[in-house]
Amino acid sequence: MSHTRRFLQLDVFSHQMMRGNPLAVVVDGEGLDSSTMQAFARWTNLSETTFLLAPTTPAADYRVRIFTPRQELPFAGHPSVGSAYAAIEAGLIETGKTSLIQECAAGLLPVHVIGHGPSRVIHVQAPPARINSVDTPLRQQLVSALRVPLSEGDASHVDNGPHWILCHLGEATSVRTLQPDMAAIAALCEQQAAVGVSVFGRERDGSASMAVRAFCPADGIAEDPVTGSANAAIMAWLTSRGDSDGYGLHYRASQGREVGRDGYVEVSRDAASGAITIGGACALGVRGELYLPAGA
Repeated sequence: MSHTRRFLQLDVFSHQMMRGNPLAVVVDGEGLDSSTMQAFARWTNLSETTFLLAPTTPAADYRVRIFTPRQELPFAGHPSVGSAYAAIEAGLIETGKTSLIQECAAGLLPVHVIGHGPSRVIHVQAPPARINSVDTPLRQQLVSALRVPLSEGDASHVDNGPHWILCHLGEATSVRTLQPDMAAIAALCEQQAAVGVSVFGRERDGSASMAVRAFCPADGIAEDPVTGSANAAIMAWLTSRGDSDGYGLHYRASQGREVGRDGYVEVSRDAASGAITIGGACALGVRGELYLPAGA
């Protein structure tokens, strides 16, 4: 027998529908097992689908589980921003509350809410990042897969829940004109147990400070439109380099134009604690009912 569940679909990191990164949110996730959640995430075929659940600790306002079409993630940026927005829209959060705690597999993460309704902006703190250098064989694989030169120090492993391989391409023009070998990227991501390869460079058109792209073909997403966790990982890596590129404690990143989107991520680092947050707007596109039985 089917159970009716509330369902929302929204675009994250844009005030305008069809410009950000789509997210499917099952509001009433209780009673669904992991295999059903994974199967539904495959069915939506979006970069991520989330399920809202009752928290397991009184310290949290809600709990979220995050799935790509291939796997569950302990944390991801646009699903966290979008799930917080959805939890507010669904009435799971006390009216007017602006400081929330999200429970996810990566732990308890602070969420800050600014504004109301369509103008609402959500900021989520990313988990601490683990950063490791890329060895010469992997750098050579990246050069071949991305079809761009990479000097020693231009690539890094960063794990902030998902494991990203990051590549610093210098300028936005190199980022935006990139035509990577997706099969090669998928193979090296599977080899490295990475969710994807993200590239970035300095943007000089005035709309943002940085251009970002993220390729996740091993998870069935050739190019993710706008990626919160990758942007948080980039800030963590820049910080570990002593901010030698001069991005500072806050900048705006542009992502998605190459796939017909135009999302913006606000990336910040607290000078005292080092905590990194990613934030942005959301646009609600679908509010409805989902007929999905437990254990489907």
